[in-house]
Amino acid sequence: MAKILAALFLTVTLAACGGTPQVATQTEIAELARGIRALGPDVDPVEAERAAQITYSYTRQLAIQYQITDPPLVHNTKVNLGFKPRGLCWHWAEDIERRLKQEGFKTLTMHRAIANADNQWRIDHSTAIISARGDDMYDGIVLDPWRKGGVLFWDELRDDTRYKWRPRAVVLAEKRGKREEEGGLPAAAFE
Repeated sequence: MAKILAALFLTVTLAACGGTPQVATQTEIAELARGIRALGPDVDPVEAERAAQITYSYTRQLAIQYQITDPPLVHNTKVNLGFKPRGLCWHWAEDIERRLKQEGFKTLTMHRAIANADNQWRIDHSTAIISARGDDMYDGIVLDPWRKGGVLFWDELRDDTRYKWRPRAVVLAEKRGKREEEGGLPAAAFE
């Protein structure tokens, strides 16, 4: 009980004043659309515009749904203690990826990535990445609404020096193998 009260006190103490998540400007949407179009000559400009619009509007929708009122690590604490429904980085990545895949883009594809999985001093961080169809994730754009607490961060993966992104499937396979070697959780725990 003391741990829960201490965590709650810390969460409330660190909490920032929240408000309604920002609505993206047309300039922000146009910049992301330009970035997506620049992924390759075969990227359909209409798909790039739609992907940018959806990414920004869905980020705002998720911020409201997740009840984002705090910086990311404070919100994570609230989710992990059961005070908030969702909003961990992998929730954002999963939901953004799922929403964009619903569009059935012909010239764009989605990827998932994880950073910090091999660093015991930092928490894993997940993101969604969009690329031109046929390209791998390393040629794509990181779509990361978690990093700024419900405000979309995006950049070309190669320019995102804050994180060393690796394919999600590779990281999860490594974790499965390590846990099985240690006699820990069965492989199904990482699906």
